[in-house]
Amino acid sequence: MRYTKLTLVLLGFAATLCAADPSVGTWNMNINKTVFKNGTSPFRQSVFITETGSNLNVKVAGTAVNGRKIAVSYTIPAAGGTGKMVQSSEYDGVSAKRIGPNELDISYMKGGKAIYTAHTTVSTDGNTLSVATQGVNPLGDTVEGTVVYNKQK
Repeated sequence: MRYTKLTLVLLGFAATLCAADPSVGTWNMNINKTVFKNGTSPFRQSVFITETGSNLNVKVAGTAVNGRKIAVSYTIPAAGGTGKMVQSSEYDGVSAKRIGPNELDISYMKGGKAIYTAHTTVSTDGNTLSVATQGVNPLGDTVEGTVVYNKQK
């Protein structure tokens, strides 16, 4: 009986370690909850996050208020570290730092210098992704604000 309980506890712990990152999924911008102090928020934007091994594959697609297309994609280690920029007109590097199970700080670089930062937080219920941003956005505009996304079901 004692070994059965120990086995169940260990299996539960292993399942927790193997659980998918809470940011994985398709996220659609909630324009009503998105707030910017400086610059303008996107008109429409979606974030697609998949997990491959220990990496997160991130694709951001949308449209700015002026109609310009927003397109960025990259891969970062889920635990944090230096990633790889796949598509961006503004950035040539990306890195991440894991703050907690539902929080990640991401820095977007140009010429080795961070020019845009994003602090991402997934709500405890897993339905909301908040991204506090500051710096030069993917379109080259200086912005500061928070974009709120709802998880697509």
